[in-house]
Amino acid sequence: MEQLFDVTLFNATLRIVAPILLAALGGALCARVGLFNVGLEGLMLIGAFSAIAGNHLLGNVWLAVLFSILCVSLFSLLFGYLSIHLRANVIIVGISLNFLALGLTAFSLKAIFHVKGAYFNKDMIGLPKWEIPWIKDIPVLGDILSGHSPLVYLGLVIAVALHLIFFKTILGFRFLAAGENPVAARSLGIPVRRMQYTAVMICGVLCALAGAQLSLGQVTMFTEGMTAGRGFIALVATMLGQSNPLGVAASSLLFGFMDAVSTRLQGFSLPTNFTQMLPYVVTLIAMFFFKGSSYMQDARKSNGSSR
Repeated sequence: MEQLFDVTLFNATLRIVAPILLAALGGALCARVGLFNVGLEGLMLIGAFSAIAGNHLLGNVWLAVLFSILCVSLFSLLFGYLSIHLRANVIIVGISLNFLALGLTAFSLKAIFHVKGAYFNKDMIGLPKWEIPWIKDIPVLGDILSGHSPLVYLGLVIAVALHLIFFKTILGFRFLAAGENPVAARSLGIPVRRMQYTAVMICGVLCALAGAQLSLGQVTMFTEGMTAGRGFIALVATMLGQSNPLGVAASSLLFGFMDAVSTRLQGFSLPTNFTQMLPYVVTLIAMFFFKGSSYMQDARKSNGSSR
């Protein structure tokens, strides 16, 4: 048991939770304006591939992150146009986006890198690891908090920033009004569509950062379907956190911790298939206990509120 719960486990938790947290915050922002974005998985996958492709084509990791943001923003705009402007069912649009991302990334992998299944380049430079001054010298705490990529720390900062925006600013209340009662919001002069498009585009940026962290921060490679359901876990984290950024962060930490535990359990001679299913079992349990929550009820009528 001591070998299971050590400093490296919590360090891995913080690293693993970053993609889930970033995508979940994007989902929370969409939910705030009345859009239930099921396409987080597809947006993350596109972000992961475009980050690797950008690094390969541009030769700079930060330009690769910007390239990822640009690509995912275009797909977010497509989601927004279909669900907001054309009033299509947001669930169907999100699921379609997931399938589109899965097929498009597999095709692009073959077209750009001339490989099938996975691409790895040992000479490719991933995201740098930041050592936090003073904190890195603190026993135990420094080993947990220091030495992560900038996107890990950015995710934590964004969670706090979104919490302040949601509950302390006029913009946050306009987002809420656009989602809760679009008709009343329009009567007050709030541009509901603009609020929704803004939320969708910011969600795309966050999912791009999540994908970039996955392919350039944790590893420096891309494999087909490498998100492996993390977008859906992020969606559940959004539900579990009730679209409250701090609650979403806590939920994401729970799922990230279970993912880290499942990876660690593989070293205890347990069947790999058993350990890999642990995060998804926790996800199903969380959905079961929160099936009657207000967020789940709002999700069922999200398509109507987006009109």
